[in-house]
Amino acid sequence: MRAAVHRAYGPPDVVRVEEVPTPVPGAEDVLVRVHAATVSVTDGTARSGSPTFSRLFFGLRRPKWTVLGSEFAGVVEAVGSGVTRLRVGDEVVGITGPDFGAHAEYVRVHQDSALAPKPANLDFAEAVALVDGTALAFLRDRARLRPGQTILVNGASGSVGSAAVQLGRHFGARVTGVCSTPHLDLVRDLGADTVLDYTREDFTRAGQTYDVVFDVAGTSSFGRCRRVLNPTGRYLSPVPSPSLLLQMPCTAAFGRRKAIIAFTGLRKAAEKSRDLLLVRELAEAGTFRPVIADRYPLERITEAHRHLERGKYGNIVVTMTGAG
Repeated sequence: MRAAVHRAYGPPDVVRVEEVPTPVPGAEDVLVRVHAATVSVTDGTARSGSPTFSRLFFGLRRPKWTVLGSEFAGVVEAVGSGVTRLRVGDEVVGITGPDFGAHAEYVRVHQDSALAPKPANLDFAEAVALVDGTALAFLRDRARLRPGQTILVNGASGSVGSAAVQLGRHFGARVTGVCSTPHLDLVRDLGADTVLDYTREDFTRAGQTYDVVFDVAGTSSFGRCRRVLNPTGRYLSPVPSPSLLLQMPCTAAFGRRKAIIAFTGLRKAAEKSRDLLLVRELAEAGTFRPVIADRYPLERITEAHRHLERGKYGNIVVTMTGAG
């Protein structure tokens, strides 16, 4: 089968499409023929090995995982003898977990991995753009967002931010989205009550306060956002920094405003499966839609990584044109 392989850290050019052995499913494994996968910020970090401290997880001297990609949509090609919940031909969306492997024509996952039926009203590329559960885990589990609360999403046009805007509305909150000029209409269409253009206005000096600030872009900080947090407000970010890693335990012990980070990719598969089923339900009901920045065939995955480095709105999707 063909797969996107990288054997050294570096720029997008280190990723090459090569022929590699097709995985063989074990007794409790599922082999999925991948139709679409995302190229995420995590993939970019794992490919570049930057920031340097990320190599503690991805491999100190060279990449531990040569085939990246953790979010996929496809069709079950084969199942092991002990698999009971899936059948050949099932259309699924899923998450590989920390082992990656989805930037390939086939991916092997355990039957208890995060898997869910593909939404019937979406194609494979649209379906995989729903899979990232970062926004859901932060807003529901970490922020405990409730009806009537206020939330500001910084980076509201990105893959996680666009989901956060829609989920904020789903949870009954009033949503303010922060993005650049070209994406104001997109964020407004996703359901934001207010949209701020960061090229013209600093939201930390706009005079408004919020129950939650979700700094998806990681371009602000808890220190800057304290002034816009309500007395019991929470500052959330999926982007680790030394200051945030220090502030989280300090604010947990002292003060009413909290700084929070979470590594949502390390959650248990059962929790991710629950999230996939919820997002699938919302997508089929038409209340949650994917945002795709661009689609690239596997042969152009280097361009997809370049797109990621330039910055993006929505999701970058890689599609497979065949299997072998």
